[in-house]
Amino acid sequence: MKLKEAVSDRTVEQLRDDFQTKGYCLARGLYSETEVEVLNKHFEGLHADGGVPGFYTRAMEPDESGDILKMYPRFIHPHRFSGMARDYMTDERLRVILCAVMEEEPIAAQSMYYFKPPGARGQSLHQDNLYLKVKPGTCVAAWTALDFCDKENGGMMVVPGTHTSEINCIHEKNIGSYEGGPSIPVPEGMRLELPEMFPGDTLFFNGSLIHGSGPNRTKDRWRRSFICHYVGKNCESTADFYHPLVDFKGKDVERAATTDGGPCG
Repeated sequence: MKLKEAVSDRTVEQLRDDFQTKGYCLARGLYSETEVEVLNKHFEGLHADGGVPGFYTRAMEPDESGDILKMYPRFIHPHRFSGMARDYMTDERLRVILCAVMEEEPIAAQSMYYFKPPGARGQSLHQDNLYLKVKPGTCVAAWTALDFCDKENGGMMVVPGTHTSEINCIHEKNIGSYEGGPSIPVPEGMRLELPEMFPGDTLFFNGSLIHGSGPNRTKDRWRRSFICHYVGKNCESTADFYHPLVDFKGKDVERAATTDGGPCG
């Protein structure tokens, strides 16, 4: 897809300015209604088939705790077994915006798909680069809504301005867990924001930005999303969980791997 077919120069400029000022930017309508439907049907089909051996397993019924996410866990690294996920992770529309906000060519590190059905728990406030361990620099997330997202169904919450903060290691002992332990406190003088997102909107945010989500308190609304994390081409190392990295031609690339870090999100 060519730049003019993806997003206009003016839109990219505004997104870059927002990202530099707030630590995040919101690209409205980056994906079409049809593309959203295709992505959801793809992952619903994989889930209905019972999982993907070696990559995705799920419980067939709730456990004693009543945790609905045992039946609807997140997909982690679906790009390693799904050509569709790999294509969306390396979509040109993402690359154009990532180049602008990162100021270098991006390389993909992780893909995820979340179901977040009614009754699902949220995620504590955290920072992504605690997990990816990108050096030098940081990672950038591209979080695409596949349902309407608001406070009631556990939409994404961010703390603007915290992208310049140091990484808070409060979650260090919980790396790899879904909830990540206690929430990072919101710094004094700052506040949480919850941008409402429509299906096909994509939120880009810095790896140091404090963010998280509340529980899905609705009875009949899902909050599905497709999320990818990226590092810059000049990255020298990142946590081994993310290797091999993938360039925007869909080819595996290598960087130095460290043994710390773990699954993000």
